[in-house]
Amino acid sequence: MQTTANFVQDKVLGGPLETAAVPEYKHREDGSQMKALAWFGSENVEVVEAAVPDITQDQDIILKVTGSTVCGSDLHLYHSEIVTMQKGDVLGHEFMGVIDRIGPNVKNLKVGDRVVVSFQIACGTCSFCKKKLSSFCDRTNNSTLMKTMYGQRDAGFFGYSHFTGGFPGGQAEYVKVPFGDVNCLKIPDSVSDEKALYLSDVLPTSYHAVVDTEVGEGDIVGVWGAGPIGQCSIKWALLKGAKKVVVIDLVQDRIDFAIKESGSDKVVGVNASGGKNVVEEILKLYPDGLDVALDCGTFHEPKTLLHKVQKTLMLETDVPETINECILAVRKRGRVGIIAAYSAYANGVAIGALMEKGVRLQGNGQAPVHLYWEEILHDYIMTGKFDPTFMISHRVPLEDFKELYDKFDKRVGGIQKVFVETRFSNPPSAGCPKTTRAKDIV
Repeated sequence: MQTTANFVQDKVLGGPLETAAVPEYKHREDGSQMKALAWFGSENVEVVEAAVPDITQDQDIILKVTGSTVCGSDLHLYHSEIVTMQKGDVLGHEFMGVIDRIGPNVKNLKVGDRVVVSFQIACGTCSFCKKKLSSFCDRTNNSTLMKTMYGQRDAGFFGYSHFTGGFPGGQAEYVKVPFGDVNCLKIPDSVSDEKALYLSDVLPTSYHAVVDTEVGEGDIVGVWGAGPIGQCSIKWALLKGAKKVVVIDLVQDRIDFAIKESGSDKVVGVNASGGKNVVEEILKLYPDGLDVALDCGTFHEPKTLLHKVQKTLMLETDVPETINECILAVRKRGRVGIIAAYSAYANGVAIGALMEKGVRLQGNGQAPVHLYWEEILHDYIMTGKFDPTFMISHRVPLEDFKELYDKFDKRVGGIQKVFVETRFSNPPSAGCPKTTRAKDIV
C-alpha cells in the first residue's frame, strides 16, 4: 500500500532525488537475523526480527551496535508528527559499536575498531563536508519533499524517516553506515562506551547551540527545556563563561537536577507549569532581560488552547510559544538560538518584538557533528572537563525499547538519557547505571 508520504514524494514532487548514498541494503547471504526497533504508527513501536545488513556500496561499513539510546527528537516520530514515516522503518540515530565488516574503499578503519557514528550521514566531499559542516551535506538525502519545503536539503540522517533519506537506524543489533571513513570516529580504549556514545548527537548538538549562539563571558543565559540537550547546554554555557543560567521547564525534578548538577550557585530555575507567565518570572530576576535564550525544548507540546486546536486541525505543524517567550525575555539586541527540532510552520510568531527589539534570532540548524566531535572528545571528555555520564539515568536491554519509549515519552522515574545495551555490549562502567528492565522504571 502506498503511504501519504510516498504519494506526495512520487506524484506531487516528482519522486526522490538521486544521491551518493543509498538507504537500501543487501541482506546477509546466510539469512541471519537481528533484533531491531521498528515503527508501525503513532505510539506503536515494536522490537522485531530483521535481516542483518551487508555491504551495499564500497565505502560502507557494517557495525555491531554496542550502545544506543532514545533522543527527545525521536518522540516526534513516535507521535507520527513527521509525515514521511513508513511502517517497518528502523529507528535510532544515536549509536556506537564495533566494526564487523568494511567495504573495499574504506581505508582508515578496520574490522574490530570501536567507533561512534554521527547521526547525520555526510559524503565527505561536497563543499559543506569539506568545512566539516556535516549536517548540511548536499549529497546524502534524496528527499524531494525537504527540498521543496526548505529550498535545500540537509544531510541524510539515520533512523529519522524518509524526510531525511530513509536510512535504517541504530536502535538495532547491526547497522549499515555509508561513507564509513567519514561518519565514524574511532574511540580510544581509555574512553568508556557510556562517555563515547553521546558524541553521536547530544554532546555536539548542545555544544553547537551554545557556540553558534555565541554564549560568552558574563552572559546571562536562559535555557528552555531541561532534557538532555538543555542539561548539557547549561554545562557548556558555564564552561564558556556564562555569569548565570536560568533553566525553564514544566517538570520541577528536571529543574532541580540541573541546579544540583551545575555544582554552583549560577543556575536558577523557573517552573513553567500551571500556565505561569515565564517572561514575567524571568524579568523579575533580570529586569533588563537575558543576554541569550536557547530553545532546547520541543514543538510537539502546545501550552495554550489556541495552539492545541490549531495543531490538532493541522493549521500549523509547530507551535511558536517557546520562541515567543525567548524573544520577549531577552534584552534589546539579545540573541535567541533555536536548537529544538522544529519541522515546518508555526502561527503567531512575535515578529514585531523581534524587529523592534533588534533581537538576533538564530536557527542553529542540525548540529554539524563532525565540526565538534574530536574537540569534545579530546579537550573535554578525555581531560575530565565534561563527563557525559551525569545524564545517564538508566540502562536497559534492547528488548525493552517498546516500553522504554512509553516511559521516556511520559518522563517517568527521572528519565534523562538511557544507555540501551545489546548482546555485543561491554559490561556497565564504574559509576554508571547497572542494567535494569524498563518495566522497573517508575
